[in-house]
Amino acid sequence: MKTKYGMTMLALAVLASLLVATAQGGAKAPKKTDSMVWDFEQASAGQIPAGWKVEATNEKGNPAIWSVVKDATAPSGEKVLALASPNPNFGDTFNLCWIDDLSFLDGEIKVCFKAATGEEDQGGGVIWRAQDKNNYYIARFNPLEDNFRIYTVQNARRKMLASAKIALGPGWHTLRIVQQGKQFEGYLDGQKRLEGSTGLFPEPGGAGLWTKADAATLFDDFSVVPK
Repeated sequence: MKTKYGMTMLALAVLASLLVATAQGGAKAPKKTDSMVWDFEQASAGQIPAGWKVEATNEKGNPAIWSVVKDATAPSGEKVLALASPNPNFGDTFNLCWIDDLSFLDGEIKVCFKAATGEEDQGGGVIWRAQDKNNYYIARFNPLEDNFRIYTVQNARRKMLASAKIALGPGWHTLRIVQQGKQFEGYLDGQKRLEGSTGLFPEPGGAGLWTKADAATLFDDFSVVPK
Protein backbone atom coordinates (compact mmCIF):
# COMPACT_ATOMS: atom_id res chain seq x y z
CA MET A 1 0.00 0.00 0.00
CA LYS A 2 1.32 3.43 -0.95
CA THR A 3 0.91 6.66 1.00
CA LYS A 4 -0.11 9.86 -0.78
CA TYR A 5 3.60 10.70 -1.07
CA GLY A 6 4.28 7.52 -3.03
CA MET A 7 6.23 5.67 -0.25
CA THR A 8 5.17 2.14 0.57
CA MET A 9 4.33 1.12 4.12
CA LEU A 10 7.29 -1.30 4.04
CA ALA A 11 9.66 1.53 3.12
CA LEU A 12 8.27 3.62 5.96
CA ALA A 13 8.83 0.77 8.39
CA VAL A 14 12.45 0.33 7.26
CA LEU A 15 13.09 4.07 7.55
CA ALA A 16 11.59 4.14 11.04
CA SER A 17 13.77 1.24 12.18
CA LEU A 18 16.89 2.98 10.87
CA LEU A 19 16.02 6.17 12.70
CA VAL A 20 15.48 4.26 15.95
CA ALA A 21 18.78 2.39 15.54
CA THR A 22 20.62 5.65 14.95
CA ALA A 23 19.05 7.29 17.98
CA GLN A 24 20.06 4.34 20.15
CA GLY A 25 23.63 4.27 18.88
CA GLY A 26 22.91 1.11 16.91
CA ALA A 27 23.89 2.42 13.49
CA LYS A 28 26.41 0.55 11.37
CA ALA A 29 29.84 0.37 13.03
CA PRO A 30 32.53 2.61 11.48
CA LYS A 31 35.14 1.15 9.22
CA LYS A 32 38.58 0.60 10.70
CA THR A 33 39.85 3.57 8.70
CA ASP A 34 37.12 5.96 9.91
CA SER A 35 37.48 8.41 12.77
CA MET A 36 36.15 6.87 15.98
CA VAL A 37 35.19 8.40 19.32
CA TRP A 38 34.22 6.63 22.52
CA ASP A 39 32.50 8.74 25.19
CA PHE A 40 31.31 5.54 26.99
CA GLU A 41 27.77 6.87 27.41
CA GLN A 42 26.23 3.89 25.59
CA ALA A 43 28.17 1.31 27.65
CA SER A 44 26.66 -0.31 30.73
CA ALA A 45 28.08 0.70 34.10
CA GLY A 46 30.17 -2.07 35.61
CA GLN A 47 31.14 -3.44 32.19
CA ILE A 48 33.76 -2.63 29.56
CA PRO A 49 32.63 -1.26 26.18
CA ALA A 50 31.82 -3.68 23.38
CA GLY A 51 34.90 -4.49 21.32
CA TRP A 52 37.39 -3.65 24.09
CA LYS A 53 39.53 -6.21 25.90
CA VAL A 54 41.42 -6.28 29.21
CA GLU A 55 44.96 -7.65 29.25
CA ALA A 56 48.26 -6.97 31.00
CA THR A 57 51.95 -6.90 30.18
CA ASN A 58 54.16 -8.66 32.76
CA GLU A 59 51.01 -9.89 34.42
CA LYS A 60 51.17 -11.32 37.91
CA GLY A 61 47.99 -12.98 39.14
CA ASN A 62 44.62 -11.81 37.87
CA PRO A 63 44.35 -8.70 35.66
CA ALA A 64 43.24 -5.39 37.10
CA ILE A 65 39.52 -4.62 36.91
CA TRP A 66 38.43 -2.08 34.30
CA SER A 67 34.84 -0.92 34.07
CA VAL A 68 32.58 1.90 32.96
CA VAL A 69 31.61 4.00 35.98
CA LYS A 70 29.67 7.20 36.60
CA ASP A 71 31.63 10.34 37.38
CA ALA A 72 29.97 13.72 37.92
CA THR A 73 33.12 15.53 36.79
CA ALA A 74 33.38 13.76 33.42
CA PRO A 75 34.25 16.06 30.50
CA SER A 76 31.21 14.81 28.56
CA GLY A 77 28.14 12.97 29.80
CA GLU A 78 28.32 11.12 33.08
CA LYS A 79 30.18 7.90 32.26
CA VAL A 80 33.91 7.18 31.99
CA LEU A 81 36.10 4.11 31.58
CA ALA A 82 38.20 3.49 34.66
CA LEU A 83 40.80 1.16 36.01
CA ALA A 84 38.65 0.67 39.07
CA SER A 85 40.62 -1.94 41.00
CA PRO A 86 44.36 -2.64 40.49
CA ASN A 87 45.86 -6.09 40.82
CA PRO A 88 47.38 -6.30 44.33
CA ASN A 89 50.39 -8.10 42.83
CA PHE A 90 51.12 -5.13 40.59
CA GLY A 91 54.93 -4.77 40.54
CA ASP A 92 55.95 -3.96 36.96
CA THR A 93 52.58 -4.88 35.49
CA PHE A 94 51.22 -2.69 32.69
CA ASN A 95 47.41 -2.64 32.71
CA LEU A 96 45.77 -2.53 29.27
CA CYS A 97 42.22 -1.94 28.11
CA TRP A 98 42.34 -1.76 24.34
CA ILE A 99 40.80 -2.49 20.96
CA ASP A 100 42.79 -4.95 18.87
CA ASP A 101 40.26 -4.82 16.02
CA LEU A 102 41.70 -1.56 14.71
CA SER A 103 44.18 -0.78 11.99
CA PHE A 104 45.79 2.46 13.19
CA LEU A 105 49.04 3.45 11.50
CA ASP A 106 49.21 7.25 11.14
CA GLY A 107 47.01 9.97 12.54
CA GLU A 108 45.91 11.20 15.95
CA ILE A 109 44.91 9.53 19.22
CA LYS A 110 43.45 11.60 22.04
CA VAL A 111 41.97 10.98 25.48
CA CYS A 112 40.90 12.89 28.57
CA PHE A 113 42.24 11.39 31.80
CA LYS A 114 42.07 12.00 35.54
CA ALA A 115 44.49 10.35 37.97
CA ALA A 116 42.67 8.89 40.96
CA THR A 117 44.85 6.80 43.28
CA GLY A 118 48.12 4.91 43.38
CA GLU A 119 51.07 4.67 45.74
CA GLU A 120 53.63 3.18 43.37
CA ASP A 121 52.31 4.83 40.19
CA GLN A 122 49.56 7.21 39.15
CA GLY A 123 48.11 8.52 35.93
CA GLY A 124 48.33 6.73 32.62
CA GLY A 125 47.79 7.26 28.94
CA VAL A 126 47.38 5.59 25.56
CA ILE A 127 48.87 2.79 23.50
CA TRP A 128 48.91 2.60 19.70
CA ARG A 129 50.21 0.47 16.83
CA ALA A 130 49.72 -2.34 19.33
CA GLN A 131 50.59 -5.74 17.86
CA ASP A 132 49.59 -7.60 21.02
CA LYS A 133 49.75 -7.14 24.79
CA ASN A 134 53.58 -7.19 24.75
CA ASN A 135 54.37 -4.96 21.74
CA TYR A 136 53.17 -1.36 21.35
CA TYR A 137 53.92 2.34 21.80
CA ILE A 138 52.88 4.17 25.01
CA ALA A 139 52.42 7.81 25.92
CA ARG A 140 51.66 8.48 29.56
CA PHE A 141 51.67 11.17 32.26
CA ASN A 142 52.63 10.31 35.87
CA PRO A 143 51.70 12.96 38.51
CA LEU A 144 53.85 11.26 41.16
CA GLU A 145 56.93 11.83 39.01
CA ASP A 146 55.71 15.02 37.29
CA ASN A 147 56.70 13.73 33.88
CA PHE A 148 55.23 13.01 30.46
CA ARG A 149 56.91 10.20 28.53
CA ILE A 150 56.72 8.13 25.37
CA TYR A 151 57.99 4.56 25.35
CA THR A 152 58.14 1.47 23.21
CA VAL A 153 57.25 -1.89 24.69
CA GLN A 154 58.88 -4.72 22.76
CA ASN A 155 58.53 -8.30 23.95
CA ALA A 156 57.20 -6.92 27.25
CA ARG A 157 60.29 -4.73 27.81
CA ARG A 158 59.86 -0.97 28.01
CA LYS A 159 62.30 1.54 26.50
CA MET A 160 61.94 5.32 26.87
CA LEU A 161 61.98 7.43 23.70
CA ALA A 162 61.24 10.92 25.05
CA SER A 163 60.56 12.63 28.38
CA ALA A 164 59.46 16.06 29.61
CA LYS A 165 59.28 17.36 33.19
CA ILE A 166 55.76 18.73 33.73
CA ALA A 167 53.62 19.40 36.81
CA LEU A 168 49.85 19.28 36.34
CA GLY A 169 47.20 20.03 38.90
CA PRO A 170 44.49 17.54 39.92
CA GLY A 171 41.47 16.95 37.73
CA TRP A 172 40.97 16.23 34.06
CA HIS A 173 43.66 16.69 31.43
CA THR A 174 43.95 15.91 27.72
CA LEU A 175 46.69 13.77 26.19
CA ARG A 176 47.13 13.68 22.40
CA ILE A 177 49.51 11.77 20.17
CA VAL A 178 50.20 12.51 16.52
CA GLN A 179 51.98 9.77 14.54
CA GLN A 180 53.19 10.13 10.96
CA GLY A 181 55.51 7.43 9.63
CA LYS A 182 58.40 7.23 12.08
CA GLN A 183 57.71 10.66 13.57
CA PHE A 184 55.64 11.21 16.72
CA GLU A 185 54.51 14.23 18.73
CA GLY A 186 53.06 14.27 22.24
CA TYR A 187 50.70 16.96 23.57
CA LEU A 188 49.33 17.68 27.04
CA ASP A 189 46.40 20.08 27.39
CA GLY A 190 46.99 21.35 23.87
CA GLN A 191 50.72 22.07 24.19
CA LYS A 192 53.36 20.05 22.34
CA ARG A 193 55.73 18.63 24.93
CA LEU A 194 57.48 15.74 23.18
CA GLU A 195 58.63 14.73 19.73
CA GLY A 196 60.89 12.13 18.24
CA SER A 197 61.25 9.26 15.81
CA THR A 198 61.16 5.49 15.93
CA GLY A 199 60.69 2.79 13.32
CA LEU A 200 60.18 -0.10 15.70
CA PHE A 201 56.57 -0.86 14.74
CA PRO A 202 56.07 0.03 11.05
CA GLU A 203 52.81 -1.91 10.77
CA PRO A 204 49.33 -0.73 11.83
CA GLY A 205 47.89 -2.03 15.09
CA GLY A 206 45.36 -1.59 17.83
CA ALA A 207 44.96 1.25 20.30
CA GLY A 208 43.66 1.79 23.80
CA LEU A 209 44.40 2.81 27.37
CA TRP A 210 47.27 2.05 29.73
CA THR A 211 48.23 2.40 33.38
CA LYS A 212 51.10 0.93 35.36
CA ALA A 213 51.12 -1.00 38.63
CA ASP A 214 48.52 0.35 41.09
CA ALA A 215 47.57 3.49 39.14
CA ALA A 216 43.76 3.78 39.18
CA THR A 217 42.76 6.31 36.53
CA LEU A 218 39.59 7.60 34.82
CA PHE A 219 39.39 8.07 31.04
CA ASP A 220 36.85 9.81 28.81
CA ASP A 221 36.42 10.90 25.17
CA PHE A 222 38.93 8.48 23.65
CA SER A 223 39.30 9.16 19.93
CA VAL A 224 41.23 7.63 17.04
CA VAL A 225 41.59 9.66 13.85
CA PRO A 226 43.54 7.84 11.10
CA LYS A 227 45.17 9.91 8.34
